[in-house]
Amino acid sequence: MKLYRDTGVVLRVHKLGEADRIITLITRRHGKVRAVAKGVRRTTSRFGARLEPFGHVDVQFYTGRTLDVITQVQTVDAFAVPLVGDYQRYTAASAITETADRLSAEEGEPAMRLYLLVTGALRALAAGSRDASLVLDAFLLRAMAYAGWAPAITECARCGEPGPHPAFNVQAGGSLCGRCRVAGSVHPAPEVLVLLEALLHGDWDIAEESLPGPRRDTSGLVAAHLQWHLERQLRSLPLVERRARAAPVPGK
Repeated sequence: MKLYRDTGVVLRVHKLGEADRIITLITRRHGKVRAVAKGVRRTTSRFGARLEPFGHVDVQFYTGRTLDVITQVQTVDAFAVPLVGDYQRYTAASAITETADRLSAEEGEPAMRLYLLVTGALRALAAGSRDASLVLDAFLLRAMAYAGWAPAITECARCGEPGPHPAFNVQAGGSLCGRCRVAGSVHPAPEVLVLLEALLHGDWDIAEESLPGPRRDTSGLVAAHLQWHLERQLRSLPLVERRARAAPVPGK
């Protein structure tokens, strides 16, 4: 029996038989891991509640013939606790974990950067200090950069001429200059490109000063760019509530 340990985030769970589950995690050292958690659907399970989506856990596995088996679980961060009671944060977290699952197609391949992106995004959502929609879009942009799909924002996607440029085309790879512009391009406001750049590079002072209109348009471009490269729609993304956080009341 070969035992190993790793720290990971639960991306999804599936029922197996009468009492077991298949748990999919993105881990620090082993990338995506699918493993069986035996008996976790029973009320007497020692660690069933720890193996729910968004859970950040330290796990011991032993190597099985087809799927590895989970033998021990310890909670590192209980991200799910503050997320499940807030629809906007919950749906944003669901889109994050589904995206991570899609981008880590090969099991057992190290994906340290993706693991850190997922844990950082879920930690920000759980803390509630940033707008959930901005956190999601920042994660999606950085996850696309990890996959090699980052949209061109400050230069032309085709000729590389420095921008900003007036056109944006998902199929062409992002911003396009006047010479490279193709049919079907959109013309986002300059504030949208500024917000895209801020989210990609973590400039939260600029991102949090953005207005609802540019945020909405940015989210649309990010979602379209991601789903073009994935070649299929994320199930969770249409459910995300794109609601801007209410502005603070002066004097309070």
